Amino acid sequence: MGEKIIGFHAIEEGLKGAQRGSVLYLERGLGSRLERIEHLAQANGKVVIKKVPKTDLDRLAGGSDHRGAVLDLVAGDKESRTKSNKGDVKSFVERLGEDETALVLILDEITDVQNLGSILRSADQFGVSLVILPERRSAQINPTVIKVSSGAAHYVPVARVVNLNREIEYLKGAGFWVYGATLQGESLPAVTFPKRTVIVMGSEGKGISKMTEELCDHLVTIPTRGHIDSLNVSVATAIMLYEVRRQQP
Repeated sequence: MGEKIIGFHAIEEGLKGAQRGSVLYLERGLGSRLERIEHLAQANGKVVIKKVPKTDLDRLAGGSDHRGAVLDLVAGDKESRTKSNKGDVKSFVERLGEDETALVLILDEITDVQNLGSILRSADQFGVSLVILPERRSAQINPTVIKVSSGAAHYVPVARVVNLNREIEYLKGAGFWVYGATLQGESLPAVTFPKRTVIVMGSEGKGISKMTEELCDHLVTIPTRGHIDSLNVSVATAIMLYEVRRQQP
């Protein structure tokens, strides 16, 4: 019917704006485990609640771990949610006030949906103004990403672009300074971030692509003391975002 959402936190967020015609499917016999979600659906007043066998939920969730609940949002609700957090780089820049602080996050070939979901959750928590994803060679927002993000994927503005480097050039022309996260760079605690900052995070396997790295104004590394050579990209992103927001008023 529409957008299938799994994961308790993601479903709770989805129920807040679910429109008439949306259906909450709950597994028969699970009882108290699903009471909170059922009560939230009842409070919404527009969502139909159906108790179904586990096999039906398995089919609805496409084999994903649904834990006894699937929310099926009507197409119109999905479209309104998608529209509300769909970003466009040029429009985003045009809406910015002359002195407005902004934080943009660029994800260069993050292909793991678990990492993307975790990153979007951090982006929501630290108030990222816009997340930019390439249309190719990148994970895209799907039910698994929504679940891992605990529903944050509904709220973070996301722009899908054909050419990351072209967008970086455009942002630099709009007064943004671009910082790429690499293993070789200036130590994060020593970096002072400006009011308009772009953070570029690369894939765990390859890091930031060479051409994109060359467009960065500065390269930054997170100092660590462990035995392995790098942090998980979602953890590293959260640390970078925290430090930028700590400095920005």
